[in-house]
Amino acid sequence: MSKNNTTKQIFDYLKDQNRPYSVIDIHNNLHKEHGKTTVMKTLELLVTEGKVIEKTYGKQKIYFVNQNEFPNSDNADLHKMDAEINNLTHTLNEIQQQIKNTENELNTLDKSLTTEEAESELLVLKNEIPKLKSKLQDLESNAGRVKPEEKDKLYETRKKYCKEWQKRKRLANDMLDAILEGYPKTKKHLLEEIFIEGDGDLKVFSY
Repeated sequence: MSKNNTTKQIFDYLKDQNRPYSVIDIHNNLHKEHGKTTVMKTLELLVTEGKVIEKTYGKQKIYFVNQNEFPNSDNADLHKMDAEINNLTHTLNEIQQQIKNTENELNTLDKSLTTEEAESELLVLKNEIPKLKSKLQDLESNAGRVKPEEKDKLYETRKKYCKEWQKRKRLANDMLDAILEGYPKTKKHLLEEIFIEGDGDLKVFSY
């Protein structure tokens, strides 16, 4: 490829992209069609001609097209481009919202029962209905209802036994405390040795 063609190709690429690139970037982006040395010399020529601007950041140099190479846009063109950008942004937002709505619908469908699962659950519910109806009828007919006087009697009996239970429990604890005064080990060891279980062991509690 001739020198003029190489210069034109690199310049056209920078102008089309209109963004900064290093020598290596241009070399790679043009599929290594030109050697790095050729790319560097071509950029230096374009800088000398004022078509390309060179900037140095640390040890790296970047190149981009002089913005004077682009035609000036009047206000009408700028307003037209702004309006087009706004329209495209609005369209993009609508599409993103549609995607979000579709994803939500998909998630809902994924969590829904399949036809087989729904039929199985329906069968379970149908089998449960007769049992619930029977229970409801028993409740409505007051079947097995305890009379108020019987309930009061049961409460009094329970109260009586609980009182006696607590009395005997205190006596037993007093006896244990007396034994522990001369016992060399802990109360837990004593209870295990004489095979006595407490309320907590049997999960029994008085009220």
